[in-house]
This record gives sequence, structure tokens and C-alpha cells, in this order.
Amino acid sequence: MRDTTEDVAALVAEVEQQERELVLGRFTHDDAWQLGCLLVELATERGLAVTVDVRKGPQQVFHAAREGTTPDNDTWVQRKVRVVERFGASSYLTGLRARAKGEDFNAKHQLPLQEFAAHGGAFPVRVDGVGIVGVVTVSGLAQADDHALVVEALRVHAAGGA
Repeated sequence: MRDTTEDVAALVAEVEQQERELVLGRFTHDDAWQLGCLLVELATERGLAVTVDVRKGPQQVFHAAREGTTPDNDTWVQRKVRVVERFGASSYLTGLRARAKGEDFNAKHQLPLQEFAAHGGAFPVRVDGVGIVGVVTVSGLAQADDHALVVEALRVHAAGGA
């Protein structure tokens, strides 16, 4: 099925709303670890072959690769994280915004494809009154599914469930 302009615009609005809603009160190293463990638990329950990465600032606090992943997933994590760090929005939202304008993300920003991937799965960790303090990333599924898994885990974590 082909995305229409309206479909992409609706997705952009939905992801923007997720980013406005998913703001945490704090984000410690322990929080990063718990969030990573929650993502691995969800992936294990569902039999998903994903790599999970959680960073606080530039420090990688949690990283796990489930059976069925490859070193290529680690590369995807790095490429998605760079997009969040550079553009201050989820890798999915950044890619959707480019698609909504009919633009090629990497060409428009003159960024090498081997270093930047505006594909779903990396989400900024925002703390109320502070801003972006980290990035949580999943790689291994279709980009919308990578993104959805991160959003699900962040919602549980924000509600005190992780």
C-alpha cells in the first residue's frame, strides 16, 4: 500500500504528539537500565529479534542484542541515534517530515547514508524542564514497528511501570 500525503501528514501529527506526551520527570542511569530491560522483556515475550540501546547523554548505558540480530543492527542504532542527536526529534519523525515534503532526507541535509538513518526506532528521552537528555533505540523490525515498541516502553516507564 502506498502512503498518501494525507497518511504521512497524519503520521507526522501522531508522532509529534507522542514526543510532546512522552516527557519524563527524571532520567537516571538506573532509569536507562530499567527502560532497556523493559524493552528486552517485551521483545522476548513477543519473540522479536531486536537490538536495544539506551543512552544518557553521550554515554551508552544499556545495549542488548537478541538472538537473530546481527552487527548490522548495531550500525542501524548508531545511524538512528545520530539523527536524534542532530535534529532533536525521533528518527521516525525526522524521516516522515522529509517524506511529507517529498524530500530525500540524506540528500537535503548532505549527510552520508552510512552515518545517518532517518528511519524509525530512535526516540529522544526528554526530561521536563531540561530537554533531551538521552536516546532510546530499537533496531530489527520494520521502522514503524521499531518506533512503536520504543513508544510503548516509554509509556510504561513514564507511568512508573519500569
